[in-house]
Amino acid sequence: MLTDAPSDTERRRARPGSLERPVNGRLYRGAWLVVVLPLLLLAFSVAQPAALAPPSLPPAFDSATASSIASDLATHFPARAPGTAGASGATAWFRQQLEPYGFDVKSQRFAASVHGRRTTLVNLVAEKPGRSPDTIVVMAHRDDTGRGPGLDDNASGTAALIELARSYAPSEQTPHPALPFSLVFLSTEGASQGALGAAHFAAAPLTPGNVIAVINLDAVGGRGEPRLEFGGDTARSPAPGLLETLRASLVHETGRQPAHEGGLQQLIDLGFPFSAYEQAPFVSRGLPAVTVTTAAARPPGARSSRPLDTKRLGEVGLAVQDTVDAMEQGVSLARGPSSYVFLDSRVVRGWAIELVLAFMLLPFIAASVDLFARCRRRHISVASALRSYRSRLGFWIWVGIVFLLFAALGAWGAADGRPPSLDDVHWPVGGLIGLGILAVGGWVLTRDRLAPRRPVSPEEQLAGHTAALLALSVVGLLVAATDPFALLFLLPSLHVWLWLPQVQSHGRGARSAVLLLGLAGPALLVWSFATRYGLGWDAPWYIVRLFAARYAPLPLLVVGLGWLAAAGQLTALAADRYSPYPEPGERPRRGPIRELLRTLHLAQRRRRAEAGRALQ
Repeated sequence: MLTDAPSDTERRRARPGSLERPVNGRLYRGAWLVVVLPLLLLAFSVAQPAALAPPSLPPAFDSATASSIASDLATHFPARAPGTAGASGATAWFRQQLEPYGFDVKSQRFAASVHGRRTTLVNLVAEKPGRSPDTIVVMAHRDDTGRGPGLDDNASGTAALIELARSYAPSEQTPHPALPFSLVFLSTEGASQGALGAAHFAAAPLTPGNVIAVINLDAVGGRGEPRLEFGGDTARSPAPGLLETLRASLVHETGRQPAHEGGLQQLIDLGFPFSAYEQAPFVSRGLPAVTVTTAAARPPGARSSRPLDTKRLGEVGLAVQDTVDAMEQGVSLARGPSSYVFLDSRVVRGWAIELVLAFMLLPFIAASVDLFARCRRRHISVASALRSYRSRLGFWIWVGIVFLLFAALGAWGAADGRPPSLDDVHWPVGGLIGLGILAVGGWVLTRDRLAPRRPVSPEEQLAGHTAALLALSVVGLLVAATDPFALLFLLPSLHVWLWLPQVQSHGRGARSAVLLLGLAGPALLVWSFATRYGLGWDAPWYIVRLFAARYAPLPLLVVGLGWLAAAGQLTALAADRYSPYPEPGERPRRGPIRELLRTLHLAQRRRRAEAGRALQ
């Protein structure tokens, strides 16, 4: 057992650098001064992108016609889920709507997994050539979830797309002057299944190679205020000029600022990229793309049965046409920074934010290395503690391998690189039970080396903390090297858990409070998915499912396993269940399985040695 906790008087008298106060607080506080420089750079990185000049001619978007078109689609084909007869009917209906205006509608057919079945989906492409090969894409998905008429999501967007196409129709009945840039009107399928149609178009060879802007119309006839969605599948942002031009157009038509995610939520989206809208695949490929919607972060789907707001539909349609006309004056948009945080009419450049987050690692790393140096000066060995961490890391790597193996076998659903539907989130009980059984088996083999065998001295406890904090330092550096924005979820645990050695002599309540406070970063991510996308308690599994679908990056999963191993060691210390890795004389007798593995390993080594001697 541990020695009795010191009294309050003894705690007050503990010297800095003692076993009760091993963390160098002065060094930690002083290291924060290095963050001042990147903060100054951050302040100077704020810029105001310029919007393109408004067009000289008024837009010709007819809101009443668009509302009538939306009602026609929702009435005749209320169930338009991909692969159904309704979807095929909606495809033919879309062609018929554009035929009178002289468009040659082309089809892009591709196969994808929808609800576990291989299904053929169709993108429809109508193009008006311009004098330049540079292309502006206006798009909307025409399918729905099949659970309702989909009047707002997305008959409204499809109707607005058709009405905009009519305004630029190449037919003689509705002549329009030759445009500087080509126009593509794109109708996609598979939106709720991870923007399958948009992702295919963004990656397909038929996609124009020099797309200068993409505007996506999704649920634009609701009663909510117009909103802008511009997150990507990776930590990228669209050209700020496109966003600012569209924002200014919406202000002109509605008299109000359009809504968008706040600064913190945009940081979360850069740290863990995800969007439920179809601009995301384009943004990730460096193509300027933005979605206009009247819905929330999660599209309303077929659950919404409210009638369309014709006035709102007209405002959005007029603003989009204003934006297209502004670009069609022959001025290309500047691409600008690859990532940023958009604050109304200003942007904070992403590289400056990344620099601040990376520099915020330094105080923690400096204090952790200093703690290791203090252990060396006190002749406290950290080797056994590092071996304990290695065993915990081995266990979590085993769990990760089993998880990815189950994903390859399809236990978690399709792994096609696209996010699963938000409307079809379920916990695969059988697969999770199998994963749990194999995880427990791995822990049984691991715990013999980690279970407490004797009283642990304060020096050994300090070594355990030091090893875990050093491992977290490596985790932090790996995150900074792969995606610095993801440090948003890691930094709370680093700077809070740094003080666990300082409260080790306190009661379990204080240690537990510090341990739980360090989970604020992952909790922030789970809270974001639970509230923004209405996932509730399904949010943790949906996030894990994004890794199984190969949508979230694999390096982040691997680094996360290292974080879990360090968290496990610190949890054992806080719960008085920590034990350093046993010395050879302390190790328990090997079981039959480990004895068999050892025998096979030694036999293989002997055969190699004999083969080497025979060659000599």
